[in-house]
Amino acid sequence: MHLFRLRSIAVLLFGCSLIHAQTPRPTPPTRDPASPGYVAAKELPDGALPPADKDGDYILGPTHAPAPESEPKAGVPRGEVTEFVLSSTDSKLYPGIARDPGTFGQPDPADPAKLNVPTSHPAPYTRRVTVYVPKQYAAGTAAPFIVGADGPDKLLFATLDSLIADRRVPAMIAISISNGGGDAQGSERGLEYDTMSGRYAEFVEHEVLPEVEARLHVKLTHDPEGRATMGGSSGGSCALIMAWYHPELYHRVLTYSGTYVNQQWPSNPKTPHGAWEFHEHLIPQSARKPLRLWLEVGDRDLLNPNAMRDGMHDWVLANENMARVLKSKGYHYQFVFARNAGHTDRAVKQQTLAEALEYVWQGYPIAAAKP
Repeated sequence: MHLFRLRSIAVLLFGCSLIHAQTPRPTPPTRDPASPGYVAAKELPDGALPPADKDGDYILGPTHAPAPESEPKAGVPRGEVTEFVLSSTDSKLYPGIARDPGTFGQPDPADPAKLNVPTSHPAPYTRRVTVYVPKQYAAGTAAPFIVGADGPDKLLFATLDSLIADRRVPAMIAISISNGGGDAQGSERGLEYDTMSGRYAEFVEHEVLPEVEARLHVKLTHDPEGRATMGGSSGGSCALIMAWYHPELYHRVLTYSGTYVNQQWPSNPKTPHGAWEFHEHLIPQSARKPLRLWLEVGDRDLLNPNAMRDGMHDWVLANENMARVLKSKGYHYQFVFARNAGHTDRAVKQQTLAEALEYVWQGYPIAAAKP
């Protein structure tokens, strides 16, 4: 009952913010990891991290000091970072859309779980692709790699320098792709990241990876065990969407505050609740896929920050549900509930990214890349 009242208050306050656009969005309530329906998780001492070789559910303490691996170190070989730009005019899969500035979608009167966005229209974009190649990469070999959303991700690059030097992860290439612009329904970013289909993975496979190989003179592995995805918020749900719809391409997934909520647009009758379908239907009703996942959520993560009132916009509940169904299906996963943390919390990422990467890459050989 207490959580229901908190949710009702948050919804009411946000409704007021739609009327008074200059009113800041209310701070989401702090959720208790022991709430009814949440997964049973191990409480860690403040500042401690889960073991990188163990599955399970964990609760981080409120202090989030940066891990030593998150900062560049003297004497550690630093990878080379290169950037190039892709244009929508060259894309067969994403020619580009945008929502008019200052406009928002409106719930369908016949279905509160469906959002209509009449102000979305075709629009061009450019995007940056930032590529990290470790010093340890052996020219001509097929390297493992990780694809990240909302790039560039300098924290990822610095962390990989340390982990690769310490032989805690393989010498992987990191491909950090910026989105096509905007956010949520009706935007290019929303179309790319929140759509429940294999399209974004296909875009990366056919329009990004060949450019990476050609421009940087590297070779990327085709072994799905040597391919990972990562992202935060909608970039996080995108990371899982890529692997879910194309497990022949990706087996490893890392997400912060994953948007496993109903944010897909346009609506799809096969997955009418968007990424909420992952824990509502898709994972429970599908055979286990060969995926290994690390996921995090903050105790002050988002709660219904839009006009929809469908009960499918609580980020904490969505990620708790993800942990519950992954456990029930026997997946290798690690779920981290972070105290004193907001949505895609920077301090939490600085604290946990090294451990998360090490967990996600468990079982992959460190010494040699695969063809």
